[in-house]
Amino acid sequence: MKLSTRGRYGARALLDLAVHYDRSPIPLRDIARRQGISVQYLEHLVPPLIKAGILRGIRGAGGGIALSKPPEQIKLSQVIEILEGSTTPVECVDNPAVCPRSDSCVTRDIWAEVNKAMGCVLESITLEDLVKRHEEKEKAKTLLYHI
Repeated sequence: MKLSTRGRYGARALLDLAVHYDRSPIPLRDIARRQGISVQYLEHLVPPLIKAGILRGIRGAGGGIALSKPPEQIKLSQVIEILEGSTTPVECVDNPAVCPRSDSCVTRDIWAEVNKAMGCVLESITLEDLVKRHEEKEKAKTLLYHI
């Protein structure tokens, strides 16, 4: 079970926006430079996030993109669902009709548990939580340079 680059890069771009929340809007080229993601790739990630109400786009001079809500109100589960769709490890968990053995399949039960655990983790983390984790890692990195 792997997230695609859509989910991973989307989360990084939104973390960048959350870190710089007080300086919105932010041009895509700035996010691309800081995150090592091409502008063209970001241009594909932004429209579904705007449509879903996670981002807003601001046109013109001084324009860019911005979070449409404060970072503490955006859950990682929302972002992944928008960019990845279902994260279920096997199709039969979401749609038991695809397999005639779904009702009696023990491994399907395990995949459902894995899916539930992953969903709980993603649902429990907001962009603000990611910002705090980012700041802790930056602080630890700075401390290492002083040793």
